[in-house]
Amino acid sequence: MTRANDYAIEVENLTKRYGGVLAVDDISFTVKIGEVFALLGPNGAGKTTAVEIIDTIRTPTSGKVSILGMDVSKKKYDIVRRIGVLPQGFSSFDRITVRETLQYYARLYRGRNTDIDRLIELVNLKDKSKEQYRNLSGGLRQRLGIALALVHDPEVVFLDEPTTGLDPRARHEVWEVLQGLKEEGKTVLLTTHYMEEAELLADTVAIISRGKIIAMGSPGELIETNANYQILTLRSADEKVFEIVRKLGFEPVLYNSDKIKIRVEHTEGVQQILSAIKEGGASYLGLDVRKPNLEEVFLKLTGEALHDGHIGEEGSA
Repeated sequence: MTRANDYAIEVENLTKRYGGVLAVDDISFTVKIGEVFALLGPNGAGKTTAVEIIDTIRTPTSGKVSILGMDVSKKKYDIVRRIGVLPQGFSSFDRITVRETLQYYARLYRGRNTDIDRLIELVNLKDKSKEQYRNLSGGLRQRLGIALALVHDPEVVFLDEPTTGLDPRARHEVWEVLQGLKEEGKTVLLTTHYMEEAELLADTVAIISRGKIIAMGSPGELIETNANYQILTLRSADEKVFEIVRKLGFEPVLYNSDKIKIRVEHTEGVQQILSAIKEGGASYLGLDVRKPNLEEVFLKLTGEALHDGHIGEEGSA
């Protein structure tokens, strides 16, 4: 049984209204010490508002939030010394270097014993330590932002959309840094609209839509509970394949000149389709069978995509 003091974050019936707009709708969850917890949802779902309340930036309309056993509405000064925050759209001073930036923020936190070299190595910026902030790429800036969130050695770290706007390579480099935090045992609350990010990094994922948490669990649990089917992809399939699949009663989720994707409830269904194609004299050049992912779970639960895409796109294959 988990004891109350095993939780780094406790959120109970949290609500935030802006006039007639309900941005956060009565959400509750807990984050264990040393856990990576992800709020997964599209832009405008309420992720940032929720996190800004939890990390003391905003005040709630109602509900209760505790960090390390302290009420955020009563112990803000004590809490901010023990948490680190990377806000969405992080920026710093253009004309000072990576090392100077970390030294400056360390002094703000009175961190006389801050190991700047260790932070630089942790976020893989050793070769850029003398580079001015204005000359850093987006991915390098995000890595510096993570280092700044850690400059006072916080126990809990909040990362709001840490890889938004980055190219795939930069995103993977930031993920490596975040995995390093996980290995160090930091408690991390992460917001993201990237399914792969949540699936790779998080111990627990809360899917949020229109301000409400609609599902929560480990990535594997969410997939197993909400999407217990398989996706069969047939590449370069001829028109006969489509006809055969429809006659068998399967509804393709994607069909074009390059591929056909079919949602299949069990392995026997895959064998049934392949046997019927062979017997019907149809052809295809390649096939793939896989389990669904978190994006498909989200689409099933909410009817909306996590970002600009849908089940049938290559990015979700």
